[in-house]
This record gives sequence, structure tokens and C-alpha cells, in this order.
Amino acid sequence: MQVLLIKKQDMPTNKNAIVRYKYLDKMLSDRYHYYDIHDLTDKCNEWLEFDGFQCVSQRCIEKDINELSFSPFSADIERYRYNGKRCIRYKDPTFSIFNKKLSEDEKNLLAEVLNTIGQFEGLDNFDWIDKLKQRLNIEEHKKIISFSNNPYLRNSNLLGVLFSVISNKLVVNLTYHSFKNEQERNIVVYPYLLKQWNNRWYLIASAEDGFILNFALDRIDKVEPLLDRKYKDIDCDLEERFEDIIGVTIPADKKVEEILFWISDKSFPYIDTKPLHASQVVINNDNELRSKYPQLHNGKFIKLNCMINYELFQLFMSHLEDIIILTPTHLQDKIHNTIKTKNEEYFSLRK
Repeated sequence: MQVLLIKKQDMPTNKNAIVRYKYLDKMLSDRYHYYDIHDLTDKCNEWLEFDGFQCVSQRCIEKDINELSFSPFSADIERYRYNGKRCIRYKDPTFSIFNKKLSEDEKNLLAEVLNTIGQFEGLDNFDWIDKLKQRLNIEEHKKIISFSNNPYLRNSNLLGVLFSVISNKLVVNLTYHSFKNEQERNIVVYPYLLKQWNNRWYLIASAEDGFILNFALDRIDKVEPLLDRKYKDIDCDLEERFEDIIGVTIPADKKVEEILFWISDKSFPYIDTKPLHASQVVINNDNELRSKYPQLHNGKFIKLNCMINYELFQLFMSHLEDIIILTPTHLQDKIHNTIKTKNEEYFSLRK
């Protein structure tokens, strides 16, 4: 099996020549017709004229065929006799100048790419992965790159189904139950994206009112395509929307806020090398903040600009021992109240 790998810089700069090479490539690989140089010239000019290009001479075609024999094409061209005609063709009928065999490095890289999405293998909608490996003659090899994956995730079989409905732009009726309520609910949505966060897969979709929603796959009970409903494309850049948040929850009524927090020296290297958000900035000129918060010894002051959602809150709670939220006050209050409630619950256990 071969794939298209000719690079732009390897191609002739003359647009007319590229078009002629395309026509010649088609005829030289044809085993049902027998073309000599006159046939190749006449047929090529016929197609050139039809496509609005200037016709060329037989000498030009001869030169083109000669060019195909050299790098980067390196076509093995044979000349043979048929019914008194001196015909020209590729020695290998499967050869094409627009195809190049995969190198070992390319095969290994492609195998690794297929292994990367190996979590989809075995699903009804992803049977083509195994077939593609066979067609490309790619051998199985030991995994080189390992991504985080939860093999025990419930409803992972829905990945293939949802991939198909998104690809084919189908409206779907979802039957699901939330984390807080086990009662099944139904909602008609326009699916846009499958997104992974914290080892869990989510379907990102919009409701009929336009609100962007997310559904954890392990909460989805049924996916029913509505073939008679017209699909609505999203009217914004979804990836851009995700740039303003951590995780998958896009708040409908919130704006990007500046978040200032202090972090201990112990945890700073971790946060510094693995930022919580792309907007993360370490405040180096922090004399004013040191004066304002004298009780915070050493450590670093860090600023974020993003929306405050559930995932951000949970992330701060996971670093509770080493992070103190300074602004905005409503986030500070929420964390303080959560800690207070939890302390009271622990205290009650000791009575």
C-alpha cells in the first residue's frame, strides 16, 4: 500500500508542467491502452485544451517523460513494441509519481498514531483501524508512547457511536442521568466534540436554545440519531471558548476573571512546570503584595485569567494545603465555606 507523500518543494514550479505530469502519470500507468509518443501528445493536449491550458509540442512531452525518470519522481519507464507502435508506460503498473512507499520511520510513526487511538479498537464504528493497518502492511510493535487512559470507563463503547454522529452532523436525542440524579432524562442536542478531561470522556454539544453543554459518557444511557432533524453548526469557535476555562464546563453566565493566589515554595515547582491554565503568570515584582499580605511568608504570587467553573474550583481544592486564594473574594468565600463545612463534619465525628 502506498500513500501520497510528495512535498510541494519537490514538485515543478511550472503549473502547466504539473498538470501535464498528472495527465502523463494517468496514461503511463494505464494497462488498457497502448500509447506511443504521438498518442501521449494528442491525448495530453486534448485534456489541456479542455481544462483551459495551452497545448504543447511532442518535444515538450518527450522532455516531460524524461523528467519523470529523474529525482524526485524516479519513474521506471519502459518502451516496448505493440502492433508496430513504440509504446511507453511505467514498468510497474501500480507506480504513480504522486505516490511514494512508506519508509520504516513513517511506518513506525503511523503505527504509533494508530496505537495512540487504540482505545477505540474493537468498537463497531472503529473496525476500520484494523483494516487500515492491514492495508498499509503495518506490523504490531511494542508501544512507544503511552497516554493516560481508563480502560474501565463505563460506556466507552459510545465513543465510536458519537464519533460517527458528529462526523455526519446528525442531531441526536440523548437519554442520560446526571451525577446528582439517577432519574433518566431526554434532551435533543447538536453534537460537536468529544473531549477528554481527567481520565473521563465528555460529549460537548449545544441544546436547542444554543447553550453549550457537556455530558460525561458514563452518564449517557442511549444515543438516538434524529435523521429527520436539521443539524445546526456552532456559531462560534469552540476551541477558543475552551481557552477560557479549565476542564469541560463552559458557564453560560460568567465572564473571564482575574484570579490571584499564593502558593508555597514546596508546590511552586509543580505548578510552575505544569501550569493550571495557559494564562498563568508568576508575579516576580511582588513587593506590594508582600506588604499587603505579610502573613504569607516566602512562596510565590500567581495570576490567572479564566472563567471560574466547577473544574477550577476542584483543582484549587486539590492543592488546598499549599494554595491560598486572594481574589476574587467570591471564590475565596466559596473555598472558605467549603473548608468550614468540612471541618464541622470532621469535628462532629469526634464528639
